[in-house]
Amino acid sequence: MKIYREPLAKMLSLVNQYTAATTDLVIEQQVRQIIETVIAKGDAALRDYSEKFDGVKLTDLKVSEEALVEAYNSLEPALKEALEVAKNNIEAFHKRQIDQSFIDLDTPGIMRGQKVTPLKRVGIYVPGGTAAYPSTILMCALPAKLAGVKEVIMVTPPQKDGIAPIVLGAAKLAGVDAVYQVGGVQAVGALAYGTESIPKVDKIVGPGNIYVATAKRQVFGQVSIDMIAGPSEIGILADETANPIHLAADLLSQAEHDKRARAILITDSEVLAHAVADEVERQLQTLPRQDIARTAIEERSFIAIMDSVADMFTLMNEVAPEHLEIQLANAMNYMSLVENAGSVFLGSYTAEPLGDYMGGPNHVLPTSGTARFSSPLGVYDFVKRTAFMQFSKERLAELAPHIATLARTEGLEGHARSIEVRFDQTKDVSVTDEAEVVGYGH
Repeated sequence: MKIYREPLAKMLSLVNQYTAATTDLVIEQQVRQIIETVIAKGDAALRDYSEKFDGVKLTDLKVSEEALVEAYNSLEPALKEALEVAKNNIEAFHKRQIDQSFIDLDTPGIMRGQKVTPLKRVGIYVPGGTAAYPSTILMCALPAKLAGVKEVIMVTPPQKDGIAPIVLGAAKLAGVDAVYQVGGVQAVGALAYGTESIPKVDKIVGPGNIYVATAKRQVFGQVSIDMIAGPSEIGILADETANPIHLAADLLSQAEHDKRARAILITDSEVLAHAVADEVERQLQTLPRQDIARTAIEERSFIAIMDSVADMFTLMNEVAPEHLEIQLANAMNYMSLVENAGSVFLGSYTAEPLGDYMGGPNHVLPTSGTARFSSPLGVYDFVKRTAFMQFSKERLAELAPHIATLARTEGLEGHARSIEVRFDQTKDVSVTDEAEVVGYGH
């Protein structure tokens, strides 16, 4: 694992070299073609692409309710218990995010407010491939349900031996309303535009590979999306009090996700830096996903030795990691220095995988530096806010001159007249006088 000891300015410029791009022109074109085919051919395209990309010939796209119940019932008791504990923790945390409508009546003659309305239908993308992700189902579906979404639809790639019972069982536990065995770009296209079997949704959430991320970017505007997710990443801030064995394990826990994942340690201890690098190599030898993790460690990961804790935080805020572990003595004391991070893990016993499964906060997080301006998935992602107001004639009269001044400054005479006409007695027309109403303004 590369170790750098460079001035802060040089390290800040170096960070950008480790930021993974999320798409390219060739993929953009491939994705656009698939989406256009789904729009044109509907379910037929979904079946064709499932056979082409997944090697599965489908008859029914929708998974039956009976199959969901059977899958959940088939789970081992220990697995059911783990899912239930995760569900309870996730719900307990996300309940605090529920947004409320409000009305402001503080000023006589003025009523202002905000109406919070849940989205009607949401689509959840759940990756398939070499691993099953029941945790992603819980993280996406439970906040949507807490927000009051009426219909939660899940798509996940079909499997030759059928979708894993743990995936279907988690969907049942999380309250997913319908599951479709469709994956990849074609699933995103189906959710965005609808087909004969799959209804179009208002928003698509959930992680996926670079093709899925590109598809979400392309359908944005037709539907809303949560974020453009890139490869997984972890940043760790640690001092000499940290355990190098723990740090190496935490770095590898994200490196094993994807060859393009980032695992970054920033420390003020040279001894710790070299100990962690040695330990990463030792642990790699027995890691089942060694090939994936090694590529991520060698090509996209590094250890930086800085002169001070202040410089450590400055550099990590530039990284803006998806997951940030603070393994410094009295870790909570440093939260004020955190500016850019998807989710923060404080102390030696708050390892990142805790957040993936059981901690409570969401694990669908901004990646590739987008934590500079993005937030984790939450209940607030599944609602829309509508503002409303009502002013009396007297209150409008107080503001009318100011409104007219600003409107004319912007060259919008019609805006000014819309206000002033309400106080022009020569144009005060009664709606009961039909002849005058018809004639007025024509």
